[in-house]
Amino acid sequence: MNSSLAPEPGAPDAAPLGAAYGGLTELPHNFATSRLEEVVKWSRARSCWPATFGLACCAIEMMATGGPHYDIARYGMEVFRASPRQADLMIVAGRVSQKMAPVLRQIYDQMMAPKWVISMGVCASSGGMFNNYAIVQGVDQVVPVDVYAPGCPPGPETLLHAILTLHGLITSGELTRRREAAADAGAGIVVEQRDGQTATRMVVSPKRGRFGRG
Repeated sequence: MNSSLAPEPGAPDAAPLGAAYGGLTELPHNFATSRLEEVVKWSRARSCWPATFGLACCAIEMMATGGPHYDIARYGMEVFRASPRQADLMIVAGRVSQKMAPVLRQIYDQMMAPKWVISMGVCASSGGMFNNYAIVQGVDQVVPVDVYAPGCPPGPETLLHAILTLHGLITSGELTRRREAAADAGAGIVVEQRDGQTATRMVVSPKRGRFGRG
C-alpha cells in the first residue's frame, strides 16, 4: 500500500462516507429522497374533491369559482362529487337551518377520511343576519370547521384564498396535528377577505354544541 495514503499514527478515524456533505439530510429534496409522509401530505393537498353541497347565495360564488375565469382545475378540484363517498372537502356555502343540520352531518359522516370543512360566508360561520331559532348559529356546532371564509357572500377570490390556506395546512401537517390535539375538532382558521368588497367583520365566538369550543 502506498505509505502516502496511510493515516498518520494518532490521527482521528476517517469520516464516514457522505459526512463531509451532511449525509442524506443535505441531499436535494426531490421525489426520490422525500419521506413517504411528505409525499402523502402533498398528494392529499392536491387531490381535494369537494362535495356538491350548496345551501344559499354563497353557492353561486362557489359555482363561479369552478368556472373558467377562476379555474380551480389548476388545483385538481374541478370535480364536484355528487356522492359524499367520493369527496373529502365540504364547503358549507350558506346558512344552515335546523332541519338541514342532521342532513349535513350525515353527508359529512359519509365522506372519506381524512376530510376537511370550509365554512363559506358569515351565515354559515355564525348565523349572520339570521339570529333566530330556525338557523344554526355557526356550522361548527354540527361539523368541525377547518377554515372560515368571511364575506356576505365571499367572492371567488376569498374562497380561493381559503382553499389555498387549507392546502398549506394539509401540506405542512399542521391541520392534522390540530385535529389530533382536539379530538374531532377543526383547525378554526379565519382567513382575510380578498374579493375587494367592504371587509365583513365576522366574529366566531365560542359555542356550546357537539363540536363547540366553549
